[in-house]
Amino acid sequence: MAGAEADRGPGVTKTDCLNWAARFGRNSSGTAFNHTIGILRRILEVGVESGVRYDNPACFIRRRSEKPKKPDLPEVDQFDAFVAEIENGGARDSGNCAALVRFLAYGGFRKTELANITWAECDFVRGKIVVRGDPETGTKNSEIREVPMIPDMRQLLQRLRAERADEPPETPARHVRECQKAMDRAAKIVGMPRITHHDLRHLFATRCIESGVDIATVSRWLGHKDGGALAMKVYGHLRDQHSVEMAQKVTFSKAQPEDVVQMRNQTAG
Repeated sequence: MAGAEADRGPGVTKTDCLNWAARFGRNSSGTAFNHTIGILRRILEVGVESGVRYDNPACFIRRRSEKPKKPDLPEVDQFDAFVAEIENGGARDSGNCAALVRFLAYGGFRKTELANITWAECDFVRGKIVVRGDPETGTKNSEIREVPMIPDMRQLLQRLRAERADEPPETPARHVRECQKAMDRAAKIVGMPRITHHDLRHLFATRCIESGVDIATVSRWLGHKDGGALAMKVYGHLRDQHSVEMAQKVTFSKAQPEDVVQMRNQTAG
């Protein structure tokens, strides 16, 4: 018995975990820190379940608050120039890369989700795209969702489908899986901050909210399961700005707001 207990000795201790977390946390973001802690806990939990350890010392490490990074996204004209530069890059897949960028930006898909969207999932009659995710693992939250085609998306897909009319329904609607090098090159040429494939998902959400779509709806389109909590953290400032702008259109007078101001000035004079 004593020998068995010795085999299940302290090994990695609570103090070891806390000291390591303090060092690791100095140069890590809250998100990276929490993800790493989660992995450590799962690894040590395997030891507990198999009887190698009595406890999981990583459970004493407190998670850190996560501050969503505010993406530095291009404006409309800048995005148009960015995609045009990708399309005219002169490489064999320049056109396909530009189509991929538009597809991600117009639908807010994760790159892994778009990889599995076929022509069969693009319903032009209903104006929706079905997102099923990987055939084996599904989407990130394991749920199938539908994303409506915004006008730019419908135009893009109709053009691509006309160019690829001979492709069967089970063919992926995209021809390339990623194009980060082309995006980096184009961003540098047009003078905009570097963006990633995932930033295009942020761009979709931003444009939707700026156009007046409520955050709860945008959250569903993105495939969030938290009722919009994450979207509020990331895009809440856009909602607030939009609310202020919309409030300027509310009046209890038949006169336009500028007319009201003019009448007040005349009265005061």
